[in-house]
Amino acid sequence: MADYWVNNQAQANGDHEVHVAGCSWMPGNRSYLGDFQSCAPAVVAAKRTYPQSNGCYYCSLACHTS
Repeated sequence: MADYWVNNQAQANGDHEVHVAGCSWMPGNRSYLGDFQSCAPAVVAAKRTYPQSNGCYYCSLACHTS
């Protein structure tokens, strides 16, 4: 299990990236999503607030789609 966070500020392409705690790319402007087994349920949780959410390329590559 790991703590996941979502970036409150969208990237240039409109994505709100989901990060795992400890990611060196985690932004300061973020919201806590919860403790999850993997990035997939964390992205689902992020999409409740930000429908265009995506996993971070560096810490959640399995959920990175763009």
